[in-house]
Amino acid sequence: MNLYDIPLRTLAGEPASLGDHKGKALLIVNVASQCGLTPQYEGLEQLQQRYAGRGFAVLGFPCNQFMGQEPGTAEEIRTFCSTTYGATFPLFEKVEVNGENRHPLYAELTRSADSSGEAGDIQWNFEKFLLSPAGEVVGRFRPGTEPGAEDVVSAIEANLPV
Repeated sequence: MNLYDIPLRTLAGEPASLGDHKGKALLIVNVASQCGLTPQYEGLEQLQQRYAGRGFAVLGFPCNQFMGQEPGTAEEIRTFCSTTYGATFPLFEKVEVNGENRHPLYAELTRSADSSGEAGDIQWNFEKFLLSPAGEVVGRFRPGTEPGAEDVVSAIEANLPV
């Protein structure tokens, strides 16, 4: 399945797709507002600011599947992200990333292996997938990997179209 064609909805509930960002390197992240890893929003926003002008975007997908750490409404999530972390990157509606109601985007993404060769379920909030400008998964980074980690940054830089 082409990742660009999977129907999505923005946090505001409007139709969208990854195709709206075609030609860019994308870092897709399942996010949560009440998680011990929530401070990663800061690093994600730094990546957005640093590379947005070079054909890159962070895309956040709120998920409440891990200990209920994203319980808010769309408006509460938007307000939290913008006021607490100054997040300017696109956020999408809440999705499930594991299980029988897994969003089709994550059904495709979880087929990709991380650097240890492990594919399958999302382990926790803030798991990251890097897509090339051609829409191919070129990196999977587990939740404990900070957005500014050298392996994340070097993979982004290697995939920038501009």
